[in-house]
Amino acid sequence: MATFRPGGGATQVLDRSARNPGRRETESALALAERMPRLILESRRVSSTLAHGIHGRRRAGSGESFWQFRPFVAGEAAARIDWRRSARDDRLYVREREWEATHNIWFWIDRSASMGFASHLAQSPKVERALVLGFALADALVEGGERTGLLGLTRATASRRIVETMAQALVADAKGQDDDAPPRATPGRFDEAVLISDFLSPPDAVKASVDRLAGRGTRGHLVMIVDPVEETFPFSGQAVLHDPESSLSLNVGDAGAWGEAYRVRIAAHRDRLAEIARSQGWTLTIHRTDRPASEAALRLLTLVAAARGTG
Repeated sequence: MATFRPGGGATQVLDRSARNPGRRETESALALAERMPRLILESRRVSSTLAHGIHGRRRAGSGESFWQFRPFVAGEAAARIDWRRSARDDRLYVREREWEATHNIWFWIDRSASMGFASHLAQSPKVERALVLGFALADALVEGGERTGLLGLTRATASRRIVETMAQALVADAKGQDDDAPPRATPGRFDEAVLISDFLSPPDAVKASVDRLAGRGTRGHLVMIVDPVEETFPFSGQAVLHDPESSLSLNVGDAGAWGEAYRVRIAAHRDRLAEIARSQGWTLTIHRTDRPASEAALRLLTLVAAARGTG
């Protein structure tokens, strides 16, 4: 992460205390959630409850209604194998039944030092946008009948005060301001995880987190928060890069000449993140802080609805 002045406008990195959610972010999140169209959530709720009642979810579990056959996975109990269906093929199959209960959607919102970055082109610092987006999504999902929570911090709940609950948990979590990776929590097999970060960590570290969460069958979504300056690198003249995570500095000389190599590296980094997400059936959303938060929120709601619809 960089802090510059010459040739490209001012940038800043918020200090530690400013990376906690305050009343402004909470109110902004509630306002955004209130404005957000409910059509996506409503259509999913109606389609999923027609046959199973208001709380029905067409998902695998311990219900009584047959849902689908799926391939047997090594390590499962042999008693789950449907031998009649398996006899018609070269593979073993399990008969899955619908689970008529709400599933959990877990959030992790990165508040490490790099998330405090903001340029003059951004509407808000990355951490503020991440908080508003996470809060608004949680509020909208609870309104749609889901349970949401913070990975490693709160239980999943359908409380209408989910925004305040999440904000209070984050304020009390001082350790979260130093960690740039999600906690080692263990969501359920059919839960979903929404990880909101700038994902500027080494790709192997991101992959380790995604693989660990996906290893239990958790679906997931990566939301990469990007300041416009981090994409375009619109600087010229002599410049010094400062890393707020490690406090290291690097004199890069002519920023204009260095910028092209930087943009190539950023593109390669994103390609790797997309590959990591794709390898586990997860999604990657890139959201710039000069764009409205509602754009990313609506995309995530669509992705969650699509994942729930496909089972």
